[in-house]
Amino acid sequence: MRVKLAMLPLLLSATPAFAQAAPPAAQVPRELTDPATADRLANAMQSLSDAFLKLPVGEFQAAMEGRQPTAAERRKTVGSESKLSERELRRQIEDAKPMFQQGMKQLAAALPAMMQGMDELQRSVERAAANMPDPTYPKR
Repeated sequence: MRVKLAMLPLLLSATPAFAQAAPPAAQVPRELTDPATADRLANAMQSLSDAFLKLPVGEFQAAMEGRQPTAAERRKTVGSESKLSERELRRQIEDAKPMFQQGMKQLAAALPAMMQGMDELQRSVERAAANMPDPTYPKR
């Protein structure tokens, strides 16, 4: 009881932790709510996919088998081996645009809570680090 009474003035006094302003609410970047961002992502995926389909794989296969590639193997690409055309891949990416947009909306909605959780985690780690024993303190 006496300890609690002795601690009361310390609790009521101003400390730097209490003097700090509350952290601002997490700002959702405009790019996450802009539908044009989903279009740009889809266009970037299209370019990457086109490059991936043209990636040569026949020479790699021959090298892994320890031999020289044949002329037919030199023409093998990811696209020719997977039988996936650029047109089909483009259609699949266009079909996925609404999913990109929905995912971006969900991320924008969840971002403030995620940032708050990260702030709480940082404060917890700082409290735990402050309570660690001093390694230079003499041992008994």
